[in-house]
Amino acid sequence: MTQPAGKNQMWSGRFSESTTELVAAFSESVSFDRRLYAQDIAQSTAHARMLAKVGVLTQADADAIGGGLQQVLAEIERGDFVWKAELEDVHMNIEARLTEIVGDAGKRLHTGRSRNDQVATDIRLYVRDAIDVLLPLIDQLANGLLDLAEAEADSIMPGFTHLQIAQPVTFGHHLLAWREQILRDRSRLVDARARLNVLPLGSAALAGTVYPLDRHYVAQQLGFDAVSENSLDAVSDRDFAIEFCAAAAMILVHLSRWSEELIIWSTPMFGFVSLPDRFCTGSSIMPQKKNPDVPELVRGKTGRVIGDLNALLVLMKGQPLAYNRDNQEDKEPLFDAIDTVTMCLRVYAEMAPHIVVKREACRAAAARGFSTATDLADYLVRKGLAFRDAHHVVGAVVGFAAKAERDLAELSLDELRGFSSAIEADVYEHITLEASVSARKTYGGTAPEQVRAAIARAREKTS
Repeated sequence: MTQPAGKNQMWSGRFSESTTELVAAFSESVSFDRRLYAQDIAQSTAHARMLAKVGVLTQADADAIGGGLQQVLAEIERGDFVWKAELEDVHMNIEARLTEIVGDAGKRLHTGRSRNDQVATDIRLYVRDAIDVLLPLIDQLANGLLDLAEAEADSIMPGFTHLQIAQPVTFGHHLLAWREQILRDRSRLVDARARLNVLPLGSAALAGTVYPLDRHYVAQQLGFDAVSENSLDAVSDRDFAIEFCAAAAMILVHLSRWSEELIIWSTPMFGFVSLPDRFCTGSSIMPQKKNPDVPELVRGKTGRVIGDLNALLVLMKGQPLAYNRDNQEDKEPLFDAIDTVTMCLRVYAEMAPHIVVKREACRAAAARGFSTATDLADYLVRKGLAFRDAHHVVGAVVGFAAKAERDLAELSLDELRGFSSAIEADVYEHITLEASVSARKTYGGTAPEQVRAAIARAREKTS
């Protein structure tokens, strides 16, 4: 079914017939891009002010447009605004309603711009706003980890490689490792924000415009650091959205790794931590269950954001310059990535500071698996053995202790000396768990004094 030409579309002057209902439904984007309304109204307001400043609009028209846009904003936020799919997108819906309110002045708003530079500006504003929400959430999470690390600076747990017990570490040290990861994620968002904060508006469809636009004035109004240097590039690339999704995916990868650890640690086989009940759920059939649903969901949602990133990369890879309608498909994966990473960070920022560490269980686990074997090897090196010889000797000691089902520190001095005459009574000062972690005093090491020093440095940076 076709409609008479020009019945609904604001661009239909050149066409002899309207799009079919199928094509209209297929091509509309207002069902999802309406969330850009605040950014669209902000940039339209700035554009109208600029047009009046350079004499393209009268001040009366600019004032009418500004007032009308504020009325549209109020209607949307009250839920009174009627979104029309036949008007295709958020931009046309707002412009049509504005024209209903202020008359011909509304029709003049689009002077000197295209939907191409309009949407590019809206999305940059939207991603910038999203980053400005995420950064405080990361700070909240990082500070929560810092508090918990301080409380657990002396708590001993096994450190793992290959998920096998490797060396003892402090729980506080492990939490600070998490914090380092999320702080790098923060810096990636800050970097991405700097690169996206460039104004495309004024590039028009692809070639710029004949009107004497003051683009720097608009950039100042909207808080952009600069204006785009090339109109073709400004309207057509979405690398800033891809970069954001890459940063979001990396955040989720880190949170997913933490989630995997929390899921494992909260099982009875490990019993290292307990998650607050308010972040867990039960079973519909097994009354004893306490399921770590929040970490499991974060681990699962990570795949979504990785998929969003991949979708944008594939979307862009084959597009010639300049704008192509393919880019309508940039919004849903971008919005999904923003929503998902925001919710995951929000829930982790609330949950992480309230993780309960079961110190006795952590220490008992560190005592298994001969986690101080490297300390015994280092002891032998200090006694004059070459490291490779010491490594061989300690491997034999571990084999003996494993058969005897005893920890290294539980072996008698005579038993230890049976493997090397270099071993003396002072060996026990080096192969206990406490001695092992305390000895690792290198900058950034796991020794409690180093953990506290790292916390102090972190607090000084954030004060």
